[in-house]
Amino acid sequence: MDQENLYDMRRICQGDPEGKIRLLMDYTDRTGDVADTWYTRNFEATWRDVEEGCRGLLSQLIPQNQ
Repeated sequence: MDQENLYDMRRICQGDPEGKIRLLMDYTDRTGDVADTWYTRNFEATWRDVEEGCRGLLSQLIPQNQ
């Protein structure tokens, strides 16, 4: 959900030649990292980011005409 996770996933998967590893916020109009509650303690902001990202991802997985 943030750049560090992205780096770790690419390392674990030995790269990402097909470009399949993405940040959750890439599926929204606001690219970047999900708000980190570890530093901010703002659970509402994190919830909004995760919900928005999941909705965006879901809209790409499920055709709109169903």
